[in-house]
Amino acid sequence: MMIQIAEARISYGDSPAILKDVNLTVNKNDWITILGVSGTGKTSLLNIIGGLLRPTAGEVEVEGRNLQALTREEMQEYRRNKIGFVYQDFKLFDQYTVLENVMLPQLPYDSHKKLEKQAIQLLEQVGLSHRLSHLPAELSGGEKQRVAIARALIGCPEILLCDEPTGNLDNESTKTVMRILQELHKGGLTILLITHDNSLASYGNRIVTTGDGTIVELDGE
Repeated sequence: MMIQIAEARISYGDSPAILKDVNLTVNKNDWITILGVSGTGKTSLLNIIGGLLRPTAGEVEVEGRNLQALTREEMQEYRRNKIGFVYQDFKLFDQYTVLENVMLPQLPYDSHKKLEKQAIQLLEQVGLSHRLSHLPAELSGGEKQRVAIARALIGCPEILLCDEPTGNLDNESTKTVMRILQELHKGGLTILLITHDNSLASYGNRIVTTGDGTIVELDGE
């Protein structure tokens, strides 16, 4: 197994728990689609895997490493080298070019020349080699999301966490983004993808639904 979540809980004071004793096993090269209405803990589930949020109780292990036991520096390294994040709102920096946006996460940690070469290759992979010097404001929503995917891959992650990656896209852009994710999955990447769109569930090999802080697997491996 690659990821093991055991009895994970997230709660704040007297408020109802966001996640209630959640258990989930993720194997290498799984694609798990996470369905559920807003407020049912989908993003929190991704965030505890991504090391952005620590559970109030329970354990999260990735390749045998207990995330709660990592130091701040170790957690930063884990997020930088193991995890790629793709968000609904792209989170690109408006003042930087497409190429610079892709390079940014790893700039303090590797040579500019090496990162530039890698970023160009990734942008070619997502079909945007002709947009290297453009600013985000000059791109369509679908193009912005493809830049965001390239940026998520710059650290050569093993796990890609996608939070509503097609939520702001039209049908054609959605198809393009999902096709790119399919190719990445075929290449060995483990993917966890949140969506409200039930039609996208067929892209993965497992389906999980969230509700009332719990999760239920609808489709086996």
